Amino acid sequence: MLLDTTTLNQQRNFFDGHADIWLFGYGSLIWKADFDYLERRPAAITGWARRFWQGSHDHRGTPDAPGRVATLTRAEGAVCHGMAYRITPEVLAPLDVREKNGYLREKVTLTFLDETGNPDADQAPSEGLIYLASEDNPAFLGDAPLADIAQQIAQAHGPSGPNSAYLLNLAQALRELGTEDAHIFALEAQLQRYQ
Repeated sequence: MLLDTTTLNQQRNFFDGHADIWLFGYGSLIWKADFDYLERRPAAITGWARRFWQGSHDHRGTPDAPGRVATLTRAEGAVCHGMAYRITPEVLAPLDVREKNGYLREKVTLTFLDETGNPDADQAPSEGLIYLASEDNPAFLGDAPLADIAQQIAQAHGPSGPNSAYLLNLAQALRELGTEDAHIFALEAQLQRYQ
């Protein structure tokens, strides 16, 4: 089910009056930054785990056959690696449209990483934004056996292309960051059974 959160997000001005904002990408925003940014840095957030639990009815699937895309779930002690972008507030409007199917802006603390993937001792943590699709949005699909999730991803296709490309691009981007993500890599292995 499609829920357009564009208007809600425009009311969630956590950084009103700031000249720039850090945005943390943990899904397609890692490898598909089709927006202007001032700076790009590897980063991580603590207490969150990346999961393919959000339905995609508008990008990687259709209303009748939704795909699955990444969201975050609270997980004590977990560390989610991704890419942080320093953006101007004007960039948020098109991102609100891109992330409109159930994702809401939320504030998080980012830890910047050095070239070895460890916390950068020369850079203090910073507050930033994520787009989070929580379990209370109508497009949330939740947990399922990995084989079932992979089969849904293998079959789904939407205006932004095959759902499988989203997963494979994300897995490749995480490898390029030098990070492990058991959920993503296990899904990638399962997906190969259906291709």
